[in-house]
Amino acid sequence: MDLEEAKEFKDRCSQCAAVSWGLTDEGKYYCTSCHNVTERSREVINTGAIPNTKIQAINRGLKRKRKLEKGWDWYVCEGFQHILYQQAKALQTLGVGPELKNEVLHNFWKRYLQKSKQAYCKNPVYTSRRKTTVLEDNPSHSDWDSEPELLSDLSCPSFVESGAESQPDVHTQKPFPIIKASQSETASVCSGSLDGVEYSLRKEKGIVKMTVPRTLAFCYLSLLWQRETLTLADLLRFVEEEHIPYINAFQHFPEEMKLYGRDKGIFAIESWPNYEDIYKKIIEVATFLDLPRFPDITEDCYLHPNILCMKYLMEVNLPDEMHDLTCHVVKVTGMGEVDFLTFDPIAKKGKTVKYDVQAVAVIVVVLKLLFLLDDNLEWSLSNIAEKYNEKNEEDKPWFDFRKWYQVMKTAVDEKKQKWEEARAKNGRESTKTI
Repeated sequence: MDLEEAKEFKDRCSQCAAVSWGLTDEGKYYCTSCHNVTERSREVINTGAIPNTKIQAINRGLKRKRKLEKGWDWYVCEGFQHILYQQAKALQTLGVGPELKNEVLHNFWKRYLQKSKQAYCKNPVYTSRRKTTVLEDNPSHSDWDSEPELLSDLSCPSFVESGAESQPDVHTQKPFPIIKASQSETASVCSGSLDGVEYSLRKEKGIVKMTVPRTLAFCYLSLLWQRETLTLADLLRFVEEEHIPYINAFQHFPEEMKLYGRDKGIFAIESWPNYEDIYKKIIEVATFLDLPRFPDITEDCYLHPNILCMKYLMEVNLPDEMHDLTCHVVKVTGMGEVDFLTFDPIAKKGKTVKYDVQAVAVIVVVLKLLFLLDDNLEWSLSNIAEKYNEKNEEDKPWFDFRKWYQVMKTAVDEKKQKWEEARAKNGRESTKTI
């Protein structure tokens, strides 16, 4: 927080009336008391320090891009492919196996391009209104081949080819053919990409348009297919901690991919992902791709409620003895059955289990069975446990609900405070993930 430079701003906060200001990364003033971000910003003197320099100013009138500024000829779907590639690399850095990027995510994305008629089909939508020439691979045209794992044409599982059009050219080695567009097309004043305007206006029934939030849906579906040790809440947490590209992910685009105008509206995201929103997009994408039944979630799988319950019990410092009770609840309710847990987009009509939410719910049910949680019994039992622990210091102490609550509330409040300060400093919308 640059409090010294913010002292010159003396207005009172519109929410809490305090006069205590800090500066966000974008130069806007925010209240250090309530984290309210104002529209006022500090005068910028050194323009060289302004972030997001890759976003070019929107051309006005009939001004055309100079030849040296043209960069590559690229399409919107290539931009999303690059984001997916960067997200897959980030997940691999976090410990996910390389096969997720090289095989699973690659095949899901390939299937999407085929289903949405953008590639791997006859008459792709992005060439339907243009006179273009499909060329052979030409390394001098672009360096997409520098990212071979995601962009190479790897062998696909049988479900990728089922129910979809076959590739017209079996020798094609890239999801995107290299396209030579006319100068009039690349000189568009509304978009850096060749189809930015057309993509923004495209509304075709039955087609799920790609968006930046849906890249997270693709990532989670790939993680679920691999039965990786990551829940949806974990994925969104890594996004918020900026371990996985999401906010301003376009900054990872190659310099030759010029981005401005309509492109910014497609790729720029200013708020963190919402759990329910991403969950709905996961179902939406899986249904659109017509995916088969996912690998079984068995008792030895990380996403099984028995394992997740143990994980969360340890994280919130609840007694280990509660695990036997959570396992009993899971067994009695049938939530541990393979057919209940395994994601099957077709058979279950596009519904899957919120594995992390389910595990937390089981723990809450067990706490309610033990303490009722009626804001009376839990405190009465805490008084009994406290007296027992004072008289029997050498024995194993009884669980004190009040003490646990106070410790956890302090830890949660501190974490929430740091989280809100970070969001306010970044000048971004604070949207909780779960």
